[in-house]
Amino acid sequence: MNPPRHKGIEFKVWARHALFTDPLTRIGGEKCSYHLPTYEALKGIVKSIYWKPTFIWIIDEVRVMKRIRTQTKGTKPLVFGGGNDLAIYTFLADVEYQVRAHFEWNDHRLELADDRNSGKHTDIARRMVERGGRQDIFLGTRDCQGYVEPCRFGEEKGDYDDSGEVGYGLTFHGFDYPDETGMNENREGKLQARFWRPTMTDGVIQFPRPEDTSRIVRKFVRNMTAKRFAQGNNLRSVEAEAVELQLEVGDGVD
Repeated sequence: MNPPRHKGIEFKVWARHALFTDPLTRIGGEKCSYHLPTYEALKGIVKSIYWKPTFIWIIDEVRVMKRIRTQTKGTKPLVFGGGNDLAIYTFLADVEYQVRAHFEWNDHRLELADDRNSGKHTDIARRMVERGGRQDIFLGTRDCQGYVEPCRFGEEKGDYDDSGEVGYGLTFHGFDYPDETGMNENREGKLQARFWRPTMTDGVIQFPRPEDTSRIVRKFVRNMTAKRFAQGNNLRSVEAEAVELQLEVGDGVD
């Protein structure tokens, strides 16, 4: 049984370039983008729009609006030993997506139960979409800055409308962090990588939930512990954020 879902957001994100790569192969050398945005990359975009550890963003689906094109560029990435190296990256060029996402309470953050106000979190998230996000938006890497604005998912014409079904091979889905999956009785957690085989139907990719074992396979990465948060210390309540936002835009405060 899935956890109760709350009202979500719909937005359009676009950029000149995108680079959605398997993070397990990011150590160095050449990089080549997946043709489709990954669940983790879209989740990172949504968290840049608005996020608090009180809840977890769930990406429902993404719609590819523009024709998939690639562009190869020479880059000079930093190397671990210092200095720069020369590498060839294959980016996606001129990308645009529609995204639908919703949030669910993080049941492993019981210390933040008092911050669970669905209406105010939803209102702040939608206002942050209108403002282009709370933080800078990147599509897979900091080299690919993007922009967001509100939209209605499914509206406007897309280049893959009525194009049928296209299947892809094993693709990175996202990470399981102990902040969201919990820790054992010894306060130990695991970082795991998720993989799946996406299918694009008429330009739309519907993502399986992270806990869907029928469509997702996992690979253990390393042990990890969850970060601790506490209201009044390093976290403001949603009520305080809502009041501040209302004052900024000149709304009345309830």
